[in-house]
Amino acid sequence: GFKQMEYAASKSTICRQCGCSFAPSAVAPQPRVKIIPRRDEPQPTAEPSMLQRFEGLWNRNHSSIVECFDCKRKQEVSGAASSTNCPACSAHIDLRDYKITTAFSRAIKTRGAVHLTAKGELSSTTVTCTSALIEGKLRGNLECVDTATINYSGKIGGRLKARLVILERRSEVQFFRRVRVGSIEIKGRMIGEVIAEGVVNIHKTGSLDGNVTAKGISVEKGGNFSGQLVIGQAALTQGELLPASAPASVKKSETTGPDDLPGFASVVPAT
Repeated sequence: GFKQMEYAASKSTICRQCGCSFAPSAVAPQPRVKIIPRRDEPQPTAEPSMLQRFEGLWNRNHSSIVECFDCKRKQEVSGAASSTNCPACSAHIDLRDYKITTAFSRAIKTRGAVHLTAKGELSSTTVTCTSALIEGKLRGNLECVDTATINYSGKIGGRLKARLVILERRSEVQFFRRVRVGSIEIKGRMIGEVIAEGVVNIHKTGSLDGNVTAKGISVEKGGNFSGQLVIGQAALTQGELLPASAPASVKKSETTGPDDLPGFASVVPAT
């Protein structure tokens, strides 16, 4: 059991205690670090489900392109972010969604969505957002980069501007100011003036009573339109729609030729 130091390359030596000869290589070196076999390492409990894998992929990859309110510079931001700064002008950009359930009067300027609930009342001077769902009282001006969905019955005193406006089937809305849109889908009842860069679509359950300036109009069987109509001149003002001496009313069952609107394109027949 006596231990002694020897040269590592020696093939034999003599024990200094008892004088016996032995080979140093016969003594196995003792390891200084304990190595744990891989089979002793903890194993994953279970393979992640399809939903977990999808959620993980969505959280990593979901992003959107937002535009700066000031300099119009576009950038990609994470879907989980609540705000960001413009890389060009350093302006702050709000990315939050707003849900309004009571009276609210502060200005909103966000690249998120705005939901005005049935019990909410939005009287802000200006509201700028990406999309909006209107189910309550809207007294201020609303501008949507994308879609404004209206599921409300009542009067709207502010201006409405959006790429697409959808007036739901059960809605009965009177607008006191012009509605400026890229296009509009009317499934309920609407009173007001529409200026559209694209097409005004009146569904079979919809009706529109008011002046329209648009690139085109489509009225399904069962739908109704009553008012002055100009096709192809979306930049005109209300006073330029038709000469004061020649008022006109176009309904779903009527068609009008170029002679009825001198200087303008012909009205698209109702479909």
